[in-house]
Amino acid sequence: MDLTLPSGVASPSRGSSTVVSLNIQDPEEPAIHETGHEDVNSEFQREAFGPEPGEEGWDSFEVRFSPNDPEDPHNWSRPKRWYLTALGGLLVLNATFASSVPSGIVPTLMKQFGFGQEVGAALIALFVAGYCVGPLVWGPLSEQYGRRPIAIVSFIFYVGFQVGCALSPNTGAILAFRFLGGTFAAAPLTNSGGIMSDVWDANTRGKALAFFTLAPFAGPSLGPIVGGYMVVAGVSWRWVFWLLTMFAGACLVLVIFTLPETYMPVLLIKKAQRLRAETGDERYWAPLEKQKLTFAKRVEHTLARPFKILFLEPMLLSITIYMSFIYGCIYLLFEAFPIVFTLGHHLNAGESGLTFLPIFIGGCIGCAVYVIHWNPVYEKLSKQYAPAPVPPEYRLDLCMYASPIFAVSFFWFGWTSYTSISLWAPLMSGLLMGFSVVWIFLGLFNYIVDAYLFVAASALASNTVVRSLFGAGFPMFANQMYDKLNPRWASTLLGCIAILLAPIPFILRKYGAAMRKRSKFAPSRPPVPKEEEETKSSEKLPVTKIQEV
Repeated sequence: MDLTLPSGVASPSRGSSTVVSLNIQDPEEPAIHETGHEDVNSEFQREAFGPEPGEEGWDSFEVRFSPNDPEDPHNWSRPKRWYLTALGGLLVLNATFASSVPSGIVPTLMKQFGFGQEVGAALIALFVAGYCVGPLVWGPLSEQYGRRPIAIVSFIFYVGFQVGCALSPNTGAILAFRFLGGTFAAAPLTNSGGIMSDVWDANTRGKALAFFTLAPFAGPSLGPIVGGYMVVAGVSWRWVFWLLTMFAGACLVLVIFTLPETYMPVLLIKKAQRLRAETGDERYWAPLEKQKLTFAKRVEHTLARPFKILFLEPMLLSITIYMSFIYGCIYLLFEAFPIVFTLGHHLNAGESGLTFLPIFIGGCIGCAVYVIHWNPVYEKLSKQYAPAPVPPEYRLDLCMYASPIFAVSFFWFGWTSYTSISLWAPLMSGLLMGFSVVWIFLGLFNYIVDAYLFVAASALASNTVVRSLFGAGFPMFANQMYDKLNPRWASTLLGCIAILLAPIPFILRKYGAAMRKRSKFAPSRPPVPKEEEETKSSEKLPVTKIQEV
């Protein structure tokens, strides 16, 4: 399961003839002193888009999109943008489905190849470990060449590695192909989030992101069901991977024939090329054409920056630890559920797979409540704070409700896991689990994006790498933990850790504004011209100045 919004996720709709200066400061926040982080923010903003009109280095032949330019993905029709959202969700579903579907065939593989529980857990863990590569390689590649070519190339290799799994003659081969498959599955995980940010702005992405969030939960929930019932049907384990091959192949066809390029800097290159051809004037250029960073330098830059931000930012570090723990717990359930339901309640492989369904249903309920209730609340806040953005801390309200619920779900699961108690009791804990995880991830992802602005891609990259490591590592010790402690106390241990981490959203809700003020990477506001300061200080609400050029 993954949800990643790197590669430009926080980039605003630039490329118009309008310079927009925003003040994100909460009216209740103390006055902001100068910390020098404005230059950091501007540096990252200029990387892909170049200087603004009026800034040093600006050239009138630099190609940009006008405010209502139909070539700007933000101006595409809503049906087209919703289709691309659905396609991005399908690509994520494909990757996360592939991560979990072999869980149903692990006992069969253990008998055929003669390996133990640890190697069986590695079938899941190695695929998820491949996700670590995504933000560090596929993100820079898509920022250099665009979303479309990376999606096509990565899916071709991904299909090939599914074929490799289906034809594997031994344990080593299947483990190697699983890791490689996860590595290339990380491309749609990484770039689907980028596509979301390419076509939706901050004010309109709420509903789209809520529906998009369902995809990472659908994959891990549906995979064990399909894999389990294929085992019950008596088909060869190889057909599980042939099914993944067909699913990936169908997605590849959709990508080739229906996915347009959405990354704005690459689209500006195409526009500049067209203008040069139409006018014969070679002076037209796009910022990315003059990008001096080689791919190797870009990768080096991308490898260093995310972890520099992670370890220098207490906000991001605490959020990453919390999200990584939750992510690891979700993948730990692929080992814990069979112990409780398959061994304890004697369910077959297909029925055992169905036990993951309540998590998905809980996620759907959480998504629906978000769209029906929380999104309208946020829209009202947007109008209240307009024309300035809503302070990021409002995103944490979701997490403040959900974090205690997540902890409760593990106590519920653990202490109803006795074989003398109906299996429906531990099953229903999945509803709370899915509901709370969707809310926590929606709130914290949006908080990272809103708080870190133009460095949000790097912030999310480090978050994704650490989360993937937890997702790969937790299943490796799950069997031993649940065997030694039994399901009651093992789940209690996880619930207690969840309680210890639950205050993080509350602390950030109260102190996040002050922490952003002191941050070098999460400025409390983007740069505002000095002559505007006196005017802004006299206003009750922050004001956005729009200067026509």
